[in-house]
Amino acid sequence: MSSAVTEPALSALVDDIATLVRVESPSSDPSALEHSASTLAGLGEERLGTPAEVLVDDGVPHLRWRLGTGPRRVLLLGHHDTVWPLGTLAEMPFAVTDGVMRGPGCFDMKAGIVLAIHAIADLARDDPAAVDGVTLLVTGDEEVGSTTSRDLIESEAADHEAVLVCEPGMADGAVKVARKGVSLYTVTAHGHAAHAGLDPEQGVNALVELAHQVPRIDALDDPESGTTVTPTLATAGTTVNTVPDRATVQVDVRVATDAEQARVDAAMHALTPVLDGARLEVAGGANRPPMAPTTGAGLASLAVGVAERLGIGPLPTRAVGGASDGNFTAGIGVPTLDGLGPAGAGAHARDEHVLVDSLVPRRRLLTGLLEELLS
Repeated sequence: MSSAVTEPALSALVDDIATLVRVESPSSDPSALEHSASTLAGLGEERLGTPAEVLVDDGVPHLRWRLGTGPRRVLLLGHHDTVWPLGTLAEMPFAVTDGVMRGPGCFDMKAGIVLAIHAIADLARDDPAAVDGVTLLVTGDEEVGSTTSRDLIESEAADHEAVLVCEPGMADGAVKVARKGVSLYTVTAHGHAAHAGLDPEQGVNALVELAHQVPRIDALDDPESGTTVTPTLATAGTTVNTVPDRATVQVDVRVATDAEQARVDAAMHALTPVLDGARLEVAGGANRPPMAPTTGAGLASLAVGVAERLGIGPLPTRAVGGASDGNFTAGIGVPTLDGLGPAGAGAHARDEHVLVDSLVPRRRLLTGLLEELLS
């Protein structure tokens, strides 16, 4: 079909996004995820004319549509889980006001899933064979590290020539050509409990030990290399009058290169206690490898050209600090372009929103990009 895709009805996009957003899907709630997967499977089958395969791993439902019977060509990737707990919808109901769409998970990333479904349907409308070789994979645990879906994502990507990740774009519509890698750690200081009033000297204060370690951890930052090492959630103690025998801190690490990920990992596992009688335990490591800009350079160039040809450019490109499942696909060497979802902002925040006027152009961009890759 011609790459000049007919201007679609915006209302259909908005209605389908509303359907998904109104089914809450926190990563930690298996029942909610099952409901979300069922809703998405029904919507996808209605639009694509093909039922989804439901792949359940450790209670987490992932959905896969394989179009046609030929060799796999292009993988579109997304996730239907969100960071928002049940009940958020009552506080942040789905709404579209003055061109801005709001609601938990609308930006990250239920609108992107709908765009992917509609783009495939656009291309298949006149000729179902036009999408032979396209796969859509929507996972259910991206927001918590893709612990059950990583192997599925990597094995699926390895069978394809290119991966298009429909995570949200930037506020100016930029797609994402590079992402930092992520490492996650839990550092636990073990001490010895004692009564804080009667004999505190008999204890070994795990909180004080951890206080010695946090500046060491924070010092692993390397701004010149783009490395950030951030102590985040910390807990300690049991009661107000007890010397804490245990204290923990979570550490979030973002890196631009494999070498930096290895450096920080070695330093984290080399931490040693300061207080006599204290013991340190460091758990965790690399969660996602960096997504290097070279991995998707060709796809980015193609997307910029498609946007220009369709009259919806210029299309900016950007390197970002956040990670996605695109890090996995790029990490095994499959050409990957990320951020193909709508423009907006506020991922994981109360002001999460989608710019509605970006939906139709993004749908056209995805359709045109698919057509180019499959031609």
